[in-house]
Amino acid sequence: MHDERLDVESLHLWRGDRHVLRGVCFSLASGECLQVTGPNGSGKTSLLRTVCGLMYPEAGRVLWEGRDVRSDLRTFHCALVYLGHEPPLKADLSARENLRYWIGVRHRFGAAALEDALERVGASPWCERLVRTLSAGQRRRVALAGLALSMVPLWLLDEPTTNLDTEGQQLVGSLIGEQLSRGGMVLAAVHHELPASLRELRRLELAA
Repeated sequence: MHDERLDVESLHLWRGDRHVLRGVCFSLASGECLQVTGPNGSGKTSLLRTVCGLMYPEAGRVLWEGRDVRSDLRTFHCALVYLGHEPPLKADLSARENLRYWIGVRHRFGAAALEDALERVGASPWCERLVRTLSAGQRRRVALAGLALSMVPLWLLDEPTTNLDTEGQQLVGSLIGEQLSRGGMVLAAVHHELPASLRELRRLELAA
């Protein structure tokens, strides 16, 4: 991962009669993290969903490596992982099975890498249980294991510390730090500040 760049140019988005995103602009380069803050309803989730192509803005554009992402969404999606409020997990699969299918269909990894990721997030003791039997915090940890395995340059994270205890929140900071150190980038919508230890942390505040 090197020399990738994300540019967001003058995004405008309406939800009904609400002007949610009002000319949002920013750039994100390799090794950088942008923390998006703002009150409920300010458009943090809408911004992430617009950046990754799940919502269509009325004006503005998103560029990846200088090209409008809508010219080739499939290629852009191969370069990112999006972790929303609800982890993208199948309830009737185990934690281990979820990671094999969710991440494995996009990025090949060995059994050792899978075990390392599960151990890293503290999921090894219960990784064979069906996801529907796990707590919200445990499901979030499985999703974090997916981040650790993804090896893509761009992470889009919506409230990544939701349902996590203090140790889990610190884990999020460590994973983001590792993503940045290998040249990746992170766009994170948050209510609570990400760890201050992240040196390349920038902030964008959206108004209600």
